[in-house]
Amino acid sequence: MNKEQKLIYNELVSKYDFNLFQKHQIKIGLENNVDVFIYAKPDFDFRQMSEIRNGLEKGYNISDYIKTDFNNSQMNEIRKGLEQCLNVSVYAKTEFDNHQMEQIRRGLERNLDVSIYAKTEFDWAQMGLIRLGLKNNLDVSIYATPEFKYEQMNQIYPGLDKNLNVSIYANPEFNNMQMYQIRMGLENNIDVTPYLNPGIDWQEMERIRLELQGNK
Repeated sequence: MNKEQKLIYNELVSKYDFNLFQKHQIKIGLENNVDVFIYAKPDFDFRQMSEIRNGLEKGYNISDYIKTDFNNSQMNEIRKGLEQCLNVSVYAKTEFDNHQMEQIRRGLERNLDVSIYAKTEFDWAQMGLIRLGLKNNLDVSIYATPEFKYEQMNQIYPGLDKNLNVSIYANPEFNNMQMYQIRMGLENNIDVTPYLNPGIDWQEMERIRLELQGNK
């Protein structure tokens, strides 16, 4: 650091009770000629400081993520979006965790209609399956609803991918294990109507399915 940078550094570290890691981020910022006053605040931990510093060094508009409410992982996802010139305002929201942000960012990267799943009622795993469906040009409207848990979606998605008539079992009353048995029946071209009943547990469904397959 030059003399002026050292003066700024000493001023900041004497003013606030920064730990060694925070001090290190301030030092690196000064050496790289960024405005360290933007992040040299005790409310930011050193990981958050690092994300802000990296954004400043690359000339990004960091206003989208310079909030103490964002943890460093959320900041990282927003910064990755800025790197690719994405509309990060879609997911730069504190209500999304970093895993949800990642799924939205990956959708934006492929120009997918992320509005279908950029909703807090979906967890990151549900978002991921909806994103994959959109990527593969599937009719995700069949399962893109909070009524279905991830495990249920994970039975509907592969059915769609194999051009099965998933409407037969895309019913929240069927649990994922029951859905699996119905999907296996459809894949094996058997008439699943004998066990198409939410009141039949999956073990009994399996027994009926195997019997029907054996009689083909």
